[in-house]
Amino acid sequence: MTPPPTRFPLIKKSPLIRSLLLGALLLLGSAGLSAYTLEEFQFDSPEQQAEFRDLIAKLRCLVCQNESLAGSQAELAQDLRKEVYRMMRAGQSQDEILDFLVERYGDFVLYDPPLKPSTYLLWFGPFLLIGIAGFVVVRTILNKKRAKDEPISEAERQRLQALLDQQRDAPSSGS
Repeated sequence: MTPPPTRFPLIKKSPLIRSLLLGALLLLGSAGLSAYTLEEFQFDSPEQQAEFRDLIAKLRCLVCQNESLAGSQAELAQDLRKEVYRMMRAGQSQDEILDFLVERYGDFVLYDPPLKPSTYLLWFGPFLLIGIAGFVVVRTILNKKRAKDEPISEAERQRLQALLDQQRDAPSSGS
């Protein structure tokens, strides 16, 4: 009697596939272990918790750069959240905490940096780049319109005709 066919024959035959599947399962299982939660931070009132969440939403993750401190999974983000929590528990105001972090990390730590001379490029740089690109596109289009195709001279026309005749008369190589 023959054994019934297995559902996944490649898994039984290939140790490489088995190893890859095991590795993938281990990675998926360990991903949840390293994830953070904001529930680890305990507050005396819901207002304090809301103030903490509001504050970390205003701060940029220095590693991810496109995420707020509230949503980042980076270890540095977790350290900064703990620092903000410690400072809040010590009675410091949001402004004091923000001033400390800006002094330490610069305006970059703010998700919405203030408009001042040192951040002009950050605020107006994209518009400047769009303006330059628009100028280049318009100039290129206008230059193409100005450049007219000049007719070829009679000598060039005869030379091209001779080349075409020569190519037509040449035997084709075995294609």
